[in-house]
Amino acid sequence: MKKIAVCIVDDNKELRIALEEIISMADGFKCVANIGSAEDALIQIPVIKPEVVLMDINLGTLETGIDVVRILKQKTPLINFMMCTVYEEDEKIFEALSAGASGYILKKTNPAKMLDAIRELYEGGAPMSSQIARKVVAAFQQQTKTKKSGEYVDTLSIRENEILELLSKGLMYKEIANKLSLSAETVRKHVYNIYEKLHVNNRVAAINKYYGR
Repeated sequence: MKKIAVCIVDDNKELRIALEEIISMADGFKCVANIGSAEDALIQIPVIKPEVVLMDINLGTLETGIDVVRILKQKTPLINFMMCTVYEEDEKIFEALSAGASGYILKKTNPAKMLDAIRELYEGGAPMSSQIARKVVAAFQQQTKTKKSGEYVDTLSIRENEILELLSKGLMYKEIANKLSLSAETVRKHVYNIYEKLHVNNRVAAINKYYGR
């Protein structure tokens, strides 16, 4: 069974150790790095190339976890970043998603749900704690534009439009692959092409831009 390579970035040593134990003891996961600062994260993550990074927001330095995600997502677009934080403010949530994070969970999330979120993120989902998801949904509902932007529809290929439609319905890469008779890896490549064409870094931003929100 393939193990998902996970990296933890948090300035709280005790919490890093606790998260590392949770991940290392679970089937299908391995902790490949345990990093305590923004500076070390910027240096080590591009070298280690984990599949999922659990990123704290407040790292006790001038650079926040959101800054780290913004910088590294440009350099390493295939890495999935999930914020793992105590912050529930709208501003922090949307700043993190805009920076390139594809998931946002709270530190009080129980271990089983946290592991589920890591796997969901790896498989192409956008996991969020329920409190966070409600805030995102509420923000989208406040938007008045519901029509697709013709500019972006024309930019994407027919296949890319199909895939983005399915992404907007919450389907995982494997589910999209089965529905379109493609491999999951092919779907993954199409998704990154979509991100490049729409100039975004994650599923939430792509769907938001595509629908003109």
